[in-house]
Amino acid sequence: MSDPDSTHFGFQEVPEDQKASRVGAVFDSVASRYDVMNDLMSAGLHRVWKAFSIAQAAVRPGMKVLDVAGGTADLSREFARRAGPGGEVWLTDINASMLRIGRDRMLDDGLVQPALQCDAEHLPFPDAYFDRVMVAFGLRNMTHKDQALAEMTRVLKPGGKLLVLEFSRVWKPLEPLYDLYSFGVLPWLGKRIAGDPESYRYLAESIRMHPDQETLAQMMRDAGLSRVRFFNMAGGVVALHEGVRL
Repeated sequence: MSDPDSTHFGFQEVPEDQKASRVGAVFDSVASRYDVMNDLMSAGLHRVWKAFSIAQAAVRPGMKVLDVAGGTADLSREFARRAGPGGEVWLTDINASMLRIGRDRMLDDGLVQPALQCDAEHLPFPDAYFDRVMVAFGLRNMTHKDQALAEMTRVLKPGGKLLVLEFSRVWKPLEPLYDLYSFGVLPWLGKRIAGDPESYRYLAESIRMHPDQETLAQMMRDAGLSRVRFFNMAGGVVALHEGVRL
């Protein structure tokens, strides 16, 4: 039986108060090679998944947008372009190494927007502040996903939209091939490219421990969102969930 004060770190069970630091160590290790590995692992498809998510977000000039676990700022940069000079796009991440890379990329693109290191489970923003909140490939690393979803809902304006792009439950006939890739190829790539097979083994394990599509949709409803729906991509390898705050 699981300890009520423990949580999953991949397939391991660890004390809740250790998960954030262990996830942080993973991203400290992979930050400098993060984008290269994303392109290799997904054969570039992560760019398509993010482009679809950006289109669904439908950010317009003047909007306020929060990018949670925004990392290297792929999404924040595009949101900033769409929100324009009258908009406000906050790039946030709990990990300083990732946030530093994202902030520098924003500045390199001439996009002067705020960047803040913070915990998604305790967002330092007022209620009903943002028009859009986005989290891409970050929710599964959070210790208390329900609390993070509640916080992201709290900071949304009525009528605002939360979007969650995350690895999900693959179509069942694809599971054997997907497992072979996840637990064989990913650690090998991690070793060859990033010099860190264990971090990419954790990636594969964390995906398996993440809620499936229907479970996450219900968690979003429980957080106070309505009109929740999801879009499967690549046979369920990833899914984009979205919901609206009333």
